[in-house]
Amino acid sequence: MTEERDHGQTPATQGSRIDAYVDRYAARATGMVASEIRALFAVASRPEVVSLAGGMPYVTALPLDMVGELVSDLVTRRGPVALQYGSGQGDPHLREQICEVMRLEGIHAGANDVVVTVGSQQALDLVTRIFIDPGDVVLAEGPSYVGALGTFSAYQAKVVHIAMDDQGIVPESLAQTIYALETAGAPIKFLYTIPNFQNPAGVTLNIARRQQVLDICQRAGVLVIEDNPYGLLGFDGEPMRALRADNPDGVVYLGSFSKTLAPGFRVGWALAPHAIREKLVLAMESAVLSHSSFTQLAVGQYLASQPWQEQIKTFRELYRERRDALLGALDSLMPPEVSWTRPGGGFFVWATLPEGLDSKAILPRAVAERVAFVPGTGFYADGSGARHMRLSYCYPQPDRIREGVRRLAGVIEQEMQLRDTFGTGSVRDHQGVDTPGPDLK
Repeated sequence: MTEERDHGQTPATQGSRIDAYVDRYAARATGMVASEIRALFAVASRPEVVSLAGGMPYVTALPLDMVGELVSDLVTRRGPVALQYGSGQGDPHLREQICEVMRLEGIHAGANDVVVTVGSQQALDLVTRIFIDPGDVVLAEGPSYVGALGTFSAYQAKVVHIAMDDQGIVPESLAQTIYALETAGAPIKFLYTIPNFQNPAGVTLNIARRQQVLDICQRAGVLVIEDNPYGLLGFDGEPMRALRADNPDGVVYLGSFSKTLAPGFRVGWALAPHAIREKLVLAMESAVLSHSSFTQLAVGQYLASQPWQEQIKTFRELYRERRDALLGALDSLMPPEVSWTRPGGGFFVWATLPEGLDSKAILPRAVAERVAFVPGTGFYADGSGARHMRLSYCYPQPDRIREGVRRLAGVIEQEMQLRDTFGTGSVRDHQGVDTPGPDLK
């Protein structure tokens, strides 16, 4: 009796006192650590704090009464279908509507090559799952989207960053990096890029470079993953032509309704060549069996019954006003040693601090002064980017944005004084990838 009781208690004493299962997890789980800054953002969510951190769409601008009626009508008229299991590939009619949306960016595709996913984040996870073995190389812009870096890390990929400037990926850097990796025998599985109003840098890959990037990758046999959540949210002119439009066989296109409708529906998609599409469907079915029929039909009904392109124009004007408020405040309030990008759309500005300052180290002081941002270290796989910060303008009102910049400028000026007095501002070492929560997406 005693021996059995002792034997039953054995698992609880193995591993560590905090986690009895620490020695049982898969190797890929060892890197799953909470961000150091997540606790700070619990404070930053308080109403007295101006948050220039989160990439949350301003869903209040939607006609919420109409959306409510649409959802109610969906349950009343199509409840037995909307509340039932669906196809692993996604609702056929919604996939046709998605093809109509992509035509705005020059893509002509068939619904059969579209896979509906739980936001584009799941599409990215599925693509990574079917291509990456531990140690495989993923090429990504430096900086890059923190959610993508977290996914690549979870599948034990090695991320190699490609240099960017104000015009997007530098093609020479891409070609040189591919050559060096091929010479070293390192397998490159794909290039991950956000070509339009990039998260976090806010820059857009120019027209000439788009073809160069496609040509370089095609010659090297490198697949391109084109993540495009902000493509329809440009402030000037028509949407840019998608990379997928010029190379259907070499590009997997990821899209989302999170920025142009609402993230709460969690509807995204992947458009892939036929063979890849089949693998994505199988991976999708093994992950969730089927996507939510209810949210798919709700989005489809919205696209069919509402002037969705006019709504996107409303979002564009709203975000343009807030972009202008942020840039104007930066121009008038920031010390001259600070620089930043000037996005033509999307949600984000990428700021560079003076030498000797560290964005993660000054974040606690900024939150104490009631303003928040995302430190640049989270957007690099190796934890570099200490002098950078991402500033988001999509959610706060323009007057709040200006007040937030005033507070942040004061913090930076104090840090510069510390640097000038003691030789450095607040500094710290950085290791690994920070993974802020979805509110910072």
